[in-house]
Amino acid sequence: MASKKREVQLQSVINSQNLWDEMLLNKGLTVIDVYQAWCGPCKAVQALFRKLKNELNEDEILHFAVAEADSIVTLQSFRDKCEPVFLFSLNGKIVAKIQGANAPLINKKVTNLIEEERKIVAGEMIRPQYTEIPLVEQSDEELGESQYDNAGEIFYIAIIKPNAVLRRKNIEIKEKITKEGFIIEIQDNMFLPEEVVRNFYSHLADQPDFEDFVSFVTSGISCVLIISQEGEHEVIQEELQLQSETDEEEPSEDTGAKFAPVMTKKKRDSLQEYLERQHVSEFCDVEDNASKVSMYIDMLFPDFKTMKIKNIQRTLALLFPEVYEEKKDDILNIIRNEGFTILMQRQIVLSEEEARTVTKDYENEEYFNSLLSYMCSNASYILVLLRENAVDYWKELMGPTNVEEAYAYSPESLCAQFFTGTFPINQFYGSSSKAEAKKEIEYFFPPQTTLALIKPHVTKEQRMEILKIIKEAGFEISLLKEIHLIPENASKVYFKITGKDFYKSVLEVLSSMETNDGSSRPRRSKTALPGFPTSQIWSRHFEKCCPWGI
Repeated sequence: MASKKREVQLQSVINSQNLWDEMLLNKGLTVIDVYQAWCGPCKAVQALFRKLKNELNEDEILHFAVAEADSIVTLQSFRDKCEPVFLFSLNGKIVAKIQGANAPLINKKVTNLIEEERKIVAGEMIRPQYTEIPLVEQSDEELGESQYDNAGEIFYIAIIKPNAVLRRKNIEIKEKITKEGFIIEIQDNMFLPEEVVRNFYSHLADQPDFEDFVSFVTSGISCVLIISQEGEHEVIQEELQLQSETDEEEPSEDTGAKFAPVMTKKKRDSLQEYLERQHVSEFCDVEDNASKVSMYIDMLFPDFKTMKIKNIQRTLALLFPEVYEEKKDDILNIIRNEGFTILMQRQIVLSEEEARTVTKDYENEEYFNSLLSYMCSNASYILVLLRENAVDYWKELMGPTNVEEAYAYSPESLCAQFFTGTFPINQFYGSSSKAEAKKEIEYFFPPQTTLALIKPHVTKEQRMEILKIIKEAGFEISLLKEIHLIPENASKVYFKITGKDFYKSVLEVLSSMETNDGSSRPRRSKTALPGFPTSQIWSRHFEKCCPWGI
């Protein structure tokens, strides 16, 4: 009886339309197991739900329920289905649906949504405007098409294997992909979970060395890409064809047959076909099935769908010297209140070329040279902003380039509010397009690379936690390699202390073959980390966060 009581407390029972409507009044997140009366709720996930309830400890904003589809009108489309369905209701709005008892995916979805709720309650972020999904049961193919084939887009998931990443082939492959007109929507270097590898490569499961292959892929960093193919799925190519006798002039004796360029339409190669033609398919594997792509995106890039639906963008913004010096704090408050997240920011004195770029709208004005001189001799403030439709929203918030026009038609714009009088210009700059924003952000905030070394006494679990903290701090792990750090190599890393009395002890620890997890293989990892903070900032961050030594 006690066990039964705990299950009732874990999941509330919804078996009528009235109870369903009451459930929608719950504050926070409710995870609903939709079941059929003849088969009952899904028992396979109850242990996961109990674990989440205990670990997250958020009884006020996390609820679990079971809903009998046969008794609830809203769920009639789920009747007579044997596959489990899990719905996610956030403050009364169904924002997500997972078909099948996919425990890792359910775990990630719950964790991410609760983390968002915590940040919202703490005032660290604005509540996203989720799109409510229709409660209509679809096949995997229909589901994939409805989510990923809108607006003519085709999505692929590509995995560049660890050996290729180690040889930096991923850089070459990405260049080839973009050169052909494919768009890399998002990318990340990551350790792939074993369940993802087994699923992605299930077509190889009957091979005798499959277990070794899984171990190989999961033990190193893979480069994972979401790639889109927009527009026409056919391309126009120019081919040389023999001219017909009726079209050609009378040939001379020495010219022979004549060929003329003819434009023909052909079906565009798929990403897999293109990679095969480029002789790099052995390093990169592609999944193009819509339903599988959807599943992998949910598992590896859980925020991607929301970002696509809401058109989350980054843009570059710049405050000219006068408003930066006098009104910086007021402007930053407005930026945050308008729903922007400030990703990066810094003071900058522009070069003449940079100043010409941000003041190009005024190059025909008589005061242009004075403006250039002013911009190049005083500090401006540059930011990277994140928001829905960030590029257009920031341009609208800035207002017209002409001050008189701003006063007449956009009195609430930043241009009108913060006009200083020195130059009759808009004191703000923003990227003109999404493509320009990408170029400008990479120019003004170029990634830096540093080297990190994880010492051998760290266990496997601690190492994974360290790598997680590295990524959460905004770094990308571009390369990772395990090595036995011999004294010759150690002296290159620790050159500042080679003359110290304790250096010999340091060498003994670093070159030891013994590890905290009891294995005798080397556990040292040298990891290249391109990211925006400097290595000194990075070191300070980990002195505070990592007690295991790094």
